[in-house]
Amino acid sequence: MMPSGGAGRPDGDTREDTALAAVVHTSRGDYRVLADRDILHRLAPEMEEAGLGGRAFIISDGALFPTGARRVQDALEAGGFPAHVLSVGAGEATKDMDVVRRVYGWLAGHLAERIDTIVALGGGVVGDLAGFVAATWLRGVPFVQVPTTLAAMVDASLGGKTAINLPEGKNLVGAFYQPRLVLADVTFLDTLPARELTAGWAEAIKHGLILDSRLLATFEEHAEDILSLRGDRAVSVIRESMRIKAGIVSADEFETGQDRILLNYGHTAGHAMEAITGYGRFLHGEAVSVGMMAAAGIAQRLGMIDSTLVERQRAVLAQYGLPLSADGMSTDEVIEAARSDKKSRGGVIRWVLLEAPGRATTRLDVPQELIREAISEVLAPGAR
Repeated sequence: MMPSGGAGRPDGDTREDTALAAVVHTSRGDYRVLADRDILHRLAPEMEEAGLGGRAFIISDGALFPTGARRVQDALEAGGFPAHVLSVGAGEATKDMDVVRRVYGWLAGHLAERIDTIVALGGGVVGDLAGFVAATWLRGVPFVQVPTTLAAMVDASLGGKTAINLPEGKNLVGAFYQPRLVLADVTFLDTLPARELTAGWAEAIKHGLILDSRLLATFEEHAEDILSLRGDRAVSVIRESMRIKAGIVSADEFETGQDRILLNYGHTAGHAMEAITGYGRFLHGEAVSVGMMAAAGIAQRLGMIDSTLVERQRAVLAQYGLPLSADGMSTDEVIEAARSDKKSRGGVIRWVLLEAPGRATTRLDVPQELIREAISEVLAPGAR
């Protein structure tokens, strides 16, 4: 995995850049990942350092329009990037071909060229949409991620997964298309709705569960400080979670090996529940939290982990206010929806499962009855 700092600043200052979480190495080149409070003033200089020019086309989460979008637009224009803004919705329904056509029309109306840059401003939905547009407009234009939700900061903004949804499933049409820069200004979280913030912790805690037992322990031991967003602790764990994701992406850019697929812990059942409920009932992190409990139940039944780790996972998710169960769905619905998951092979569900704190693997040989038991458990009324 990549080190978390030490690179120089774009202005030539060689002191350690404490905002630098990681440098992601990809086949399309390297890009910097930064996270700190009040760093929007660095957006234009960082883009220039990344070799970007022309105009900036900001695709903004509607919840950030006009105030947040104007902050980013002002920062870009002060740094020499003429900027235009388009506001789109924030929910999963936004990742739709009709919205993509609307964005294409906006770009066409402004005669957007290959030297211009698309800037994704918002959560994972906007990042997915803007990245997909960037990958396909004029066969590819540069794009930058400015994530404003916790889930986008620690997960969705890194790695170049871009996609839109179909009625048949989530993220079925997309491309691996890497950003040229990820810059997360943590002050955006101060105005994030409580539910959105809570849901975002699921992806960060997931990184500790599957890849870093020390990060998991930090979440357990310092929950009060982290949840308050005060002091340096919250920024530190956000930066560390981004570093973990960046390291995995650098090692397995196109999810062809065993590394990157581990990041899908909890997502198999979670995506299934999102699809069944029309992407409107659960926030992504909420569904992933329940999905992680289902996956832990499978791993325990296979003898891969014992009840101690299951309860430890349950406790840390509860500490951060995340759901541990869901209702209103049948076990058969969830299993059938999971079969269409991109990680499935020949209709056989590929599960990401824990082996120990901070260590995970994948399994294709999980007996159907065992899957049914574990999913039924998290769908049971009154499940803990």
